[in-house]
Amino acid sequence: MKEDFLSPKQVSDEYPVLGTPASLAERRWRGSGPEYIKTGEGRSGRVFYRRSAIEAWLESRTVRTGGAAA
Repeated sequence: MKEDFLSPKQVSDEYPVLGTPASLAERRWRGSGPEYIKTGEGRSGRVFYRRSAIEAWLESRTVRTGGAAA
């Protein structure tokens, strides 16, 4: 199965709950967002997200009703 790789702009467009590309950058800086791929060192490296990583991150933050308190 071929994996989809999304730019921060594409992630923002397809998953608006994750916010803007700037908010994704802040999550990367804080270490609190979904896993990502960086193609180079420093600021020059391009960032991509695997669709599966986005989906897994969202699933891990899904609160199931009827269970323990959130």
